[in-house]
Amino acid sequence: MYITQGLQRHLQQRPNAVAIREMGRSLTFAGLAERVARLAGALKALGMASDDCIAMLSRNSQRYIEYALGVPWADCVLNPVNTRWSVAEIVYSLCDSNSRVLIVDDTFKDMGAAIAAQSPCVRHVIYAGDGPTPAGMLNYETLLAEAIPQEDARRGGDALLGIFYTGGTTGFPKGVMISHANLAFAGLSAMTRGFFGEDAVFLHAMPMFHLADFSALYCLTVSGGTHVVLPAFSGEAAISTIISEQVTDLMLAPTMIQMMLDARQADTQTCDIALGSIRYIVYGASPITPALLDRACEAFPAAGFFQGYGMTELTTGGTMLDAEYHCAHHQQSGKMYSAGRAVNCVELKKVDSEDREVPRGTVGEIIVRGPNVMLGYWNRPEDTAQVLRQGWMHTGDGGYMDDEGFVYIVDRLKDMIVSGGENIYSAEVENALSSHPAVAQCAVIGIPSDKWGESVHAVIVLKAENHVHADTLVAHCRERIAGYKCPRSIEFREAMPLSGVGKILKNELRKSFWENRTRNVG
Repeated sequence: MYITQGLQRHLQQRPNAVAIREMGRSLTFAGLAERVARLAGALKALGMASDDCIAMLSRNSQRYIEYALGVPWADCVLNPVNTRWSVAEIVYSLCDSNSRVLIVDDTFKDMGAAIAAQSPCVRHVIYAGDGPTPAGMLNYETLLAEAIPQEDARRGGDALLGIFYTGGTTGFPKGVMISHANLAFAGLSAMTRGFFGEDAVFLHAMPMFHLADFSALYCLTVSGGTHVVLPAFSGEAAISTIISEQVTDLMLAPTMIQMMLDARQADTQTCDIALGSIRYIVYGASPITPALLDRACEAFPAAGFFQGYGMTELTTGGTMLDAEYHCAHHQQSGKMYSAGRAVNCVELKKVDSEDREVPRGTVGEIIVRGPNVMLGYWNRPEDTAQVLRQGWMHTGDGGYMDDEGFVYIVDRLKDMIVSGGENIYSAEVENALSSHPAVAQCAVIGIPSDKWGESVHAVIVLKAENHVHADTLVAHCRERIAGYKCPRSIEFREAMPLSGVGKILKNELRKSFWENRTRNVG
């Protein structure tokens, strides 16, 4: 398999079908293939050779999809850059991957100039915006217009597709090496669940630099569905685009679902008619609370909800909780609180510190084996050897499995709070806090304690126009979990620090507590 295979098929069979819709504009499969071939030709004209790395720093766009397909078409390697990073982090990733070209849009053109100045490996900066071309940069559209279309290299199989850098939560980011085969498996596995059919209209709401959206991009290209591009996410923009484009499939983080539901309240009648077009909602990055699920089911009455658990090293996919397990019965049975079961062709088990499988119901580290597991970390053989042992990817996540193979994520093992010799899993405390009707978001972390080693600290964002005392929340928790697990301290914030996919950045919450200490749990 190779990532451009789907485009080749639809160029042959459905050249005039719409491949992409963005801001009222449409592009057919024939038009997309022409632009992808020209981008590959432009890269060759700039001197790019096989295996050269091409980076892109941009919001979601049609040109991002062209980049995702055009770079492998040219027999080169992708480096999608995290748009939330600092200049220093981006420079590190470019130099680490030896990226030869950096493509930037209007949002990042000024940052792109600063980055290029600090990145000696970057030979060319390409401006893929709609304004005047900044000094020292090449114009994307001019390059395509002047390029000789390149034949598809059909790069595929175990060849490196891209280097997808982790979020940098511990030190400098690590480059995860994903092959064409990795992405093909992840995409096809998702399609067996019914997602991304030929008639699918998928909204790219998550950032395209993230591998989860890349997986969806691949699926749509294989199936021949339509890409609808949302440059940057907001609840209002997402709802407006769903209405105007009659979107059928979504991939979101629970925080994004909540933002959409909050925006829906401004015009419930119009929204309720339009949101009935949604058939599938895949969510991940964190579990969904029952209260939020109830609101979402009301807003999206025809949608099936699916939870995916994974990570970049697993090409995003490890388990899936199907729609049937989101009903009231499975909320009562507890199945809804699981991350589902291993996806097709993937093995998963829980092990102790010596890699011995633990009994069902016992917490252990989740390890995964299958065609979705990364090739390794770029230029980090020791880190690769540490997590890839005997063919198993050691996730660093703690959890247990029931007798039917459902996996329950307890916590990141590194996020486990050890207080007075007791192991406290923050997810359990967060579940108790989030069940309070005034709580919109919460995150639980361990902070230094001279007496206990670590103490349980909760960060809370309240729902609009809600007020509650910290002692009330602690009492609420005591009714649901053991006293030693309850927060010893609570702080209220207006907003949480979030990653590009809406995941709460606990390392940012910990930072002020653990600075200048010999132990740093972040």
